[in-house]
Amino acid sequence: MSYSFEVRAANKALAKLGVSAELDKVAAGQPSHARDRVQAQAAADTFIELLDEDEGRDVKVVMSGSLSGNWEGNNITSCSGANVSVTVNLAQRQ
Repeated sequence: MSYSFEVRAANKALAKLGVSAELDKVAAGQPSHARDRVQAQAAADTFIELLDEDEGRDVKVVMSGSLSGNWEGNNITSCSGANVSVTVNLAQRQ
């Protein structure tokens, strides 16, 4: 199971909240991702914190992740691999 999404926010705190909301949606639609939700949020938060605050630009976060292993329907019964990708940057405000 895999996911990807993008969040844009006016500041770092709102970006973290946006990532949290998106990860909640992912876990609701793909229950197996409840297993890696905390780690994905922590990774996003860590990279978001690297950015400087810039009131003139948005914080843009692009994330994707996946789990591999044995499945029963949408539920993972044993995990043999996990991936998360986080890209953050200050973007021109739209």
